[in-house]
Amino acid sequence: MTTHHRRVWALALPIILSNLSVPLLGAVDTAVMGHLDSPAYIGAVAVGALVFSYIYWGFGFLRMGTTGPTAQAIGAGDGAEARAVLGRAVLIGLSVGALLWLLQTPILALAMNLLDASDEVETLAAEYVRIRIWSAPAVLVQYAQIGWLLGLGRARAVMIQQIGANVLNIVLNLLFVFGLGMTVEGVALATVIAEYAGVGIGLLLMAPALRGLGGRWDMARLRDPARLKRLIAVNGDIFIRTLCLLSAFAWFTAQGAASGDVVLAANAVLLNFLTFAAFGLDGFAHAAETLVGGAVGAQDRDGLRAAVRTSTVWALGTAGVMAGAYVLLGDLLIAALTGLPEVREAAAGYMLWAALMPLVSVWGFQFDGIYLGATESRPLRNMMILCLGAYLLMTWALVPLWGNHGLWAAFMAFMGLRGLTLAVLYPALERRVTGTGSAVKA
Repeated sequence: MTTHHRRVWALALPIILSNLSVPLLGAVDTAVMGHLDSPAYIGAVAVGALVFSYIYWGFGFLRMGTTGPTAQAIGAGDGAEARAVLGRAVLIGLSVGALLWLLQTPILALAMNLLDASDEVETLAAEYVRIRIWSAPAVLVQYAQIGWLLGLGRARAVMIQQIGANVLNIVLNLLFVFGLGMTVEGVALATVIAEYAGVGIGLLLMAPALRGLGGRWDMARLRDPARLKRLIAVNGDIFIRTLCLLSAFAWFTAQGAASGDVVLAANAVLLNFLTFAAFGLDGFAHAAETLVGGAVGAQDRDGLRAAVRTSTVWALGTAGVMAGAYVLLGDLLIAALTGLPEVREAAAGYMLWAALMPLVSVWGFQFDGIYLGATESRPLRNMMILCLGAYLLMTWALVPLWGNHGLWAAFMAFMGLRGLTLAVLYPALERRVTGTGSAVKA
C-alpha cells in the first residue's frame, strides 16, 4: 500500500469506527423504543432527535470550521495559531450552549409547531427535549475538541472519545429503560450524562497533544480582528450550509409525519441505514479534510490531488460494499430495529431507496471534506442553498404523485445534487493552490 493510501486509512479507520458508534447509538434508541408497546415512542425519539440535530448540527461549524484551520496551521508550522483556533472554538461553544439553555422554551414551542405529528408523539417528544437540552454546552465543546484533534491528525484520540461516550450512552439507555422502567426520559437522560463524560475524556486526550504542539497561548492572537473576521465569515457560511442540510432532513421527517405514525416510524427506521452509511463514509471525508488542510497550508498542489484522489477511491469502494450489504440484509436489519409488524412491513416497502443511498450520497460527503479542509466555505453554502431549493420543488411535485416513494425519490436526488454541484466547482479550488511541495506524508 502506498504512502498516500496508508495515510488515508490511518486517518479514516479510527473515524469510521468512532462514527459508527454514533448511528449505533441511534439504532439502540430506536430499538429500545421499538420494543415498547406503541409506535409513538419511536416517533417521539425520532422527532426529539431531529430537534437536536437541527440545533446541534446547526452549530457543527465548531467542528467543521476547526479542523481545516488547525490542519492549515500545522501545515504552515504555526503551533500558536493551532492553539488559538482551539481557544476560539471552545469559547464559542460555551457561549452558544449557555444561550440554548436560556432559549429552551421558545425552541421547544417552535419545534412542536413546525412538526405535524400526533398529540401523543408531540407530548413524548417535548419531554425528551426538556431533558436533553441540558447537554448543550457539552455537545458544542466536544465539537471543538473533535475538530481540533482531527486537524492535528489524531484520529485515534477522537475514536477513543466518541466510542467511550457512546458506549456509556448505550449502557445507560438499557439501564434506564429496561432496568428502571423509564421511556423517552430515560433515553434523554442517558444522553445528557454521556455528553459530559465525553468532554472529560476529550480533555484527557488533548493534554499530550498540547504539550507536544509547541508555540504558546497568545490572547492577542486569539482576539486578532482579522482572524476573528475570517472565522465569523467561514463559520457563518458553514452554519447556513448545515441549516439547509438539516432543513432537508426536517422536511423529510415532517412529510413522513403527515402520512401517519406508521410511515413516520418506518422512515425513522430506514434513516438509521442512511446514518450508518453517512458516518462510515464520513471517515474518508474527514481524512480528506485533514490532508487537504495540510496541503493547502503548505501550498502543495500535488499533495492536494493525492489526498482527494486516494480518499475518494476508498470512499467509493466502501459505499459499494454498504449498498450491497443493505440489499442482502435489509429485512434482518429492519427486524432488529423494531418488533412492530406494521412498521416492519412499511419499512420493507421503501427499503430499496435506503439501500442505494450510499452510492448517491458518497460524492457529497467527499466534497464536503475537501472544501472544508481548504476552508472554501462559500461554495458549500451556495450549492447547498441551490440543492435545498431543488429538493423542495421535487417534493412538491413528486409526493402528491407517488406518496412516500416520491418523498424518498426527491431526497435521493437532493443527496446526489450535493456532490454534483461541488464537483463542477472543484477545478477552480485546485488552481488556487499554487505550490508543489510535499504535504502528504506517512
